[in-house]
Amino acid sequence: MQITEEHVQNVLKTVKFPGFSRDIVSFGIVKQVVLHGSEVGVVMQLTTQDPRAAQQIKSDSEAALRNLPGVTRALVDVQVQSPAQATPAAFAQARIPGVKYVVAVASGKGGVGKSTVAVNLACALKRRGHPTGLMDCDIYGPSVPLMMGTRERPNLANDETLAPVESHGIKLMSMGFLTDGDTPVIWRGPMIMKTVQQFCRNVAWAPLDFLLIDMPPGTGDAQISLCQTIPLDGCVMVTTPQEASLGVVRKGTAMFQKLNVPILGVVENMSYFAVPGSNQRHEIFGSGGGKLEAQRVHAPFLGEVPLYTEIRIGGDKGVPIVESAPDSEPARAFLRIADGLREQLR
Repeated sequence: MQITEEHVQNVLKTVKFPGFSRDIVSFGIVKQVVLHGSEVGVVMQLTTQDPRAAQQIKSDSEAALRNLPGVTRALVDVQVQSPAQATPAAFAQARIPGVKYVVAVASGKGGVGKSTVAVNLACALKRRGHPTGLMDCDIYGPSVPLMMGTRERPNLANDETLAPVESHGIKLMSMGFLTDGDTPVIWRGPMIMKTVQQFCRNVAWAPLDFLLIDMPPGTGDAQISLCQTIPLDGCVMVTTPQEASLGVVRKGTAMFQKLNVPILGVVENMSYFAVPGSNQRHEIFGSGGGKLEAQRVHAPFLGEVPLYTEIRIGGDKGVPIVESAPDSEPARAFLRIADGLREQLR
């Protein structure tokens, strides 16, 4: 049989990127296919700090190609550069125009208050004088519309872009603005990828100092699609003190590290319950886990957020505590985290 580039690409789709269930073709690292009779050559470009990833991709790809009928020789050239060597011009082409910093707010599991941290952190950065946007990438369970107190539909800014919804001085985009009420989003991975790309490329975000991205829990399509679409300036990991949360957040941290996204810091949410009117505190979920995790991944510990009823009420009412009571102790916790994040990006 005559070997074609399509045959080669299909075979390479069976090769997984190390540590992921996704194939190397969808990661976009296959740059050139050269065919010469029964011989196949492939050029790949990879940005990574782990040389073992390139070695594994090379050996797995060559083994897969040698099993293609008609192939007598397969040679794969994996060209590797570290993140520090990546040219600013290359990144500039992929960045969102007019947005200075893009930061993901992520967690390994649900229920740790990641969206609560994201909305209050966005409001805190705005209060520090920074134009700020918040992109809700939790396609299946968007909570930003509720927590920011708006269900407004976005309008067209021009023929190709949407104008983000605004609330409390923050520019917003969420699947919750595009669906009706409790209508579920029942999509497979490719649709998630397309939506994330559109939220990045087809929304008039500029001008912003910060665009925070509220990620869904876990290490799935939305996270990988985001890292493929735009260069992230870093990620803030949200956890709670107990081991059940820390064990999963380690997987999320490892994923972003594999994708060469800097961990800008760790936030420990629900650190303890402060008894109103007293100095008593109850460490319901344990203590110190977030700080130890930050040390383990060599990232700053941005701070802890205790359990405050006011934070929950603000989220339910659509008025984040940083907006409703900026001088309160709960709000000051988020403002300190915002200051720590700004320091990491200077």
